[in-house]
Amino acid sequence: MEPIIKIRNLRKVYRIGSERVVALDNIDLDIAAGEICCILGTSGSGKSTLLNMLAGLERPTRGSVEILGTDIARASEKQLARFRREKIGFIFQSYNLLGSLNALENVALPLTFRRVPRRKRELAAKKMLKAVGLSKHIRHRPNQMSGGQQQRVGIARAYVTEPPVVFADEPTGNLDSKTTVEVMEMITAIARERKQTLIIVTHDREIADYADRILFLLDGRIESDTRVEHPQTPPAEPA
Repeated sequence: MEPIIKIRNLRKVYRIGSERVVALDNIDLDIAAGEICCILGTSGSGKSTLLNMLAGLERPTRGSVEILGTDIARASEKQLARFRREKIGFIFQSYNLLGSLNALENVALPLTFRRVPRRKRELAAKKMLKAVGLSKHIRHRPNQMSGGQQQRVGIARAYVTEPPVVFADEPTGNLDSKTTVEVMEMITAIARERKQTLIIVTHDREIADYADRILFLLDGRIESDTRVEHPQTPPAEPA
């Protein structure tokens, strides 16, 4: 199967005064469609830079980043904006919800940018909020919800357009341990059910265990690439 993401000879060098800091050092990587991949590393390992390259938020010094046949590294800002709107979902550590909008409006926002009619986008947003367990909170604004509830709204917003690729940047960084488990089970279950590619960036080894594949970055290089076997849930016995 053709990989959905292809990275070739990717290098990123920052200049800080007279010094050169190599954030990514000639990375080659393929990620398959439907794969749940975790980019794991400590602060300064290059994981955030790699995510920024994948999302088209930064330009590489050298190399290519191809997603669904589009070379993100060479696309114009207008092309990138359209590509993100149509093909990418984002889950953020700090939720990034608009405080003036309620849960329904926040989730429907990506569909508004796609010019989806109001009734259709509200139905889609309600369906996603139900899927993340927030049917009773659709009229609540962010300041009326807990951190876990806000992140569920963020998850619903990322998935509402049914994008082929979803990026999750430290998605549980602001959550307690119980809510972390709930959120990770939720975002991975939705991705697997829809066969979407999910890229998780984290420093937390326990979060990485939810992925199918763990890439450990060190000093801008892929130090290890590990496949994770998840136990199959046995079928329920007939009553």
